Amino acid sequence: MAPVTYGIAIFPSKDVQDVANSYRMRYDPRYSLIPPHITLKEQFQASEGEIEEIAAACKKIANEMEPFDIEINRVSSFSPATHTVYLKVEANRSLIHLNEKMHEEPFPVEREHKFVPHITISQELSEDEHSDVYGSLRLSKFELSDTIDRFQLLYQLDDGSWTVYETFKFDKE
Repeated sequence: MAPVTYGIAIFPSKDVQDVANSYRMRYDPRYSLIPPHITLKEQFQASEGEIEEIAAACKKIANEMEPFDIEINRVSSFSPATHTVYLKVEANRSLIHLNEKMHEEPFPVEREHKFVPHITISQELSEDEHSDVYGSLRLSKFELSDTIDRFQLLYQLDDGSWTVYETFKFDKE
């Protein structure tokens, strides 16, 4: 059996998702493939045996985590590397810790990009479209906050969409 593509992400509350989706519907061609999220671990391939070990590691990490708050106050862009505009999630110790744990054994340890906590709101736009969207949104103030108490192990379907394999709720008492 061929390896499956997995990823690990945090899905914020409905309120935060609604704000992100208000832009994504217009500016993100991948809108229908996955809800707004914060990527903790970029996509990776794993066999059935490997994913069982990774799921067990996710459970252990979640059991050691306490819920934590995130803040989103502005948009930013990955330009010139890509024409992606995103809601910037302010980095905090818990979020960075969670991301670092996802890059230790048994997880694949390689990283394609430095961890920049964010929720994508536009991508794959032309340079002019990106300039217009980013130019207007970067003047906007966002005052979003959320409490994070879980993360999801996801897998990619044949049509490119993502679905939850398992949810890991934080359990530190």
